[in-house]
Amino acid sequence: MGHFWSAIIRESLFPPATQFHASDIPDMSGKVVLVTGANAGIGKETARVLLTKNAKVYIACRDKAKGEAAIRELKDSTGKDAFFLQLNLANLKSVKAAGEEFLSKEPLLHVLFNNAGVMTPPVEMITDDGYDLQFGTNVVGHFYFTKLVMPALLAAAATSSDGTARVVNTSSNGHWFDGLDYNTFRDSPARRKKSSSGLYAQSKTGNIVFSAELARRYGGQGIVSTALNPGGIKTELARHQSSLNQMFLNMLLHDVSYGALTQLYAGTTAEGAKLNGKYLIPWARIGDPRADTQDPQQGKELWNWLEEQVKDI
Repeated sequence: MGHFWSAIIRESLFPPATQFHASDIPDMSGKVVLVTGANAGIGKETARVLLTKNAKVYIACRDKAKGEAAIRELKDSTGKDAFFLQLNLANLKSVKAAGEEFLSKEPLLHVLFNNAGVMTPPVEMITDDGYDLQFGTNVVGHFYFTKLVMPALLAAAATSSDGTARVVNTSSNGHWFDGLDYNTFRDSPARRKKSSSGLYAQSKTGNIVFSAELARRYGGQGIVSTALNPGGIKTELARHQSSLNQMFLNMLLHDVSYGALTQLYAGTTAEGAKLNGKYLIPWARIGDPRADTQDPQQGKELWNWLEEQVKDI
């Protein structure tokens, strides 16, 4: 168990020096990119770097005021305009509206960063549709949004120079701490018996299982699906942690500029085009997730359950 803990801590907090830098990202002129949760943290840093590389960037988030404030900040720091898309991942009707709005504006989507997430909120918090807030936002909402914008991803893959479009799914090494318990995806007595950190771990497992199944189903049509651990990063994600925990974490965590590196590597580079189905770890390296997350049977079961949730929205 001691070896297990040390390996997890080392992966996120003490990775080897990065061999990949933002300056290595190719020019993204003509590429349309969407980043969920780009109003703050790793998502905002991802959007900032992409703007400096001339991508057309959509910032998808729930709060319009925060999204527009982020766009103003990004304009100040890069001189480039990002575009706002209202997306509340905890409300499936909102997800549907966002997907439809995006498709009405853009025929192509070259890179989708499923970056948004909630971490360890109070257990009683659920989505507008009655799902556990973490699983509903981090997994169900992102599944449905990806499904809705798939026509634009497939069209981009068919017309891009390398024949790919990318879906980059932000997970966490937190996935090591819990698997999938279907009795806890929706609000239930079983769900309320779990800890918030256990429910977070479950949602991060869901991200990886979804990413691997997306790779199996769409890899033949040019979709490159990856999942990743962005590393231990100073962001607002830990806002539900105690102030003592936050103070301790901030002594160990890395600057947000590091947090965007691994997903930018997956989403933009020539090497990233060859990573379908892979799991990445800090900084921009192929790693190994928990073995069961790669089980095709588990992938199929989760995909079928997710399809069932969104079929009547």
